Amino acid sequence: MKVLVIGGAGYIGSHCVRQLVLAGHEPVVMDNLVFGHRDAVSPEIPFHEVDLGDREAVAKILRQESIELVMHFAAFAYVGESVEDPLKYYENNVGKTISLLQAMRDAGVDRFVFSSTCASYGIPESMPMTESLPQNPINPYGQTKLDVERILKACAKAYGLSSASFRYFNAAGAADDGTIGEDHDPETHLIPLAIWAAQGKRDKLTVFGDDYDTPDGTCLRDYIHIDDLSRAHIAVFDKLKKPGQSLFYNLGTGKPVSVMEIIKAVEEVTGLNVPYEMGERRAGDPPALYADSSKAQAELGWTPQFMDIKETIATAWKWHKSHPGGFDN
Repeated sequence: MKVLVIGGAGYIGSHCVRQLVLAGHEPVVMDNLVFGHRDAVSPEIPFHEVDLGDREAVAKILRQESIELVMHFAAFAYVGESVEDPLKYYENNVGKTISLLQAMRDAGVDRFVFSSTCASYGIPESMPMTESLPQNPINPYGQTKLDVERILKACAKAYGLSSASFRYFNAAGAADDGTIGEDHDPETHLIPLAIWAAQGKRDKLTVFGDDYDTPDGTCLRDYIHIDDLSRAHIAVFDKLKKPGQSLFYNLGTGKPVSVMEIIKAVEEVTGLNVPYEMGERRAGDPPALYADSSKAQAELGWTPQFMDIKETIATAWKWHKSHPGGFDN
């Protein structure tokens, strides 16, 4: 299948491109390179440096490349920034996604896979988190993702668009061959920050709170390997053959890991010490967030392969050790 991967030079998008190739599909990448890296995409993959909001240019790509399905990974995703500058997030994450959906209608493309987030649930009522929980986002980032989910439901009824929205937990790790991995600026994810502290690229890691109602007092989160995440997106393709589908899935391992457990695992995998300090709690940080992904497993025949956090960290370590400067190495 010919698949347009928007944001395909970013962390999740580039790994999904790699999995598409391994699964026998033909990816085409579109990225404006604001956050993406051209070197994250093989030169053999067709690449278009185009902005998500350029409706005419996107429609032209869809037609010229004979695209059958679109995957969208091009949202802004910094929670704190979304609070400080919500209009930036609504413009890109909602407004430009509307432009993309209009371009798809212009070009007659009616299958769509959307990168959503567990942040759309806000503070969850229960654990583990199922798709039936109320969605009450507590920040503009989560709200923009929920807004797009609602737009997709409306488009299914009005136009017969078939879509799948995946609500991610914490994407982690890197390609097992070490060729691509996580390279954000700024970096906010715990595993790369812990590795950087171990490498001496930063003085120390800050742990935000150690007085939560959890076994060791630090927050529990669900870390899903980037390749497991990517494979789920491909597993849904057959479900989108029928017009008017609106599918929603949580993607996680269901196996929560604490901040301190991550630190210890990074030390074991790397053989290095992770210097850290205890800081104050961050506003809005729930004690625990982890997924019930049984719906995705049952309906898509998908099962996460990386269930041991050390295996996930080992792939991240392989990337960071061989690319200390990221893609600018």
